[in-house]
Amino acid sequence: MPKLKPDTQRARRDHILDAASACFARQGFHRTTVQDICREAEMSPGALYVYFDSKEALIAGLVERDRAEFAQRFADMAAAPNFFAALEDLSQHYFFDDPVEKRLVAIDMGLESTRNARVADTYRSVDCFCRESFESLFQRLKNEGRIAPEADIPTIARVFQVMGDGLFWRRAIDPEFDASKVLPVMIGLVAKLLNPVVPAGQESKS
Repeated sequence: MPKLKPDTQRARRDHILDAASACFARQGFHRTTVQDICREAEMSPGALYVYFDSKEALIAGLVERDRAEFAQRFADMAAAPNFFAALEDLSQHYFFDDPVEKRLVAIDMGLESTRNARVADTYRSVDCFCRESFESLFQRLKNEGRIAPEADIPTIARVFQVMGDGLFWRRAIDPEFDASKVLPVMIGLVAKLLNPVVPAGQESKS
């Protein structure tokens, strides 16, 4: 059998991950079987096992794909001249634009991490990656004199993470929840925590 081209391999891998995500969102990690995912992906178990040897490996693949996407979006946000506007755009994507399926899978992975050590390692690695990314960014903004937070940076990053987790959870479980009213308030609270510094000469003149 000829070896598949890298682009074809990536496409098949993504196809399997999409199928797994749909199954996990629909019936949860525990109730989903490899056979369910094979039916969703319209492929044999043998073909699936070429790429992933277990459901835990599929979770790891989903997390790694999401981490790569987050890293790129985060880099774009970190490079933006207006941090708070860019943060709001990033929040818009994850809290509004992402399909509900992704939120349901993320919550299910979090729950599964409390009882499955392999999933826990995967889940906590990306959780830590996201928190440390914001922590490093906040520290850079402070070093550049763009913010003057009163609390220490690691604590602020933790608080920011907790706020984001709460909004993410609420959006997933409450179909009547209007995040469009909550998000601007949350961004305002983050701004108060970070305390942006207005450059000399740019103060508003009232």
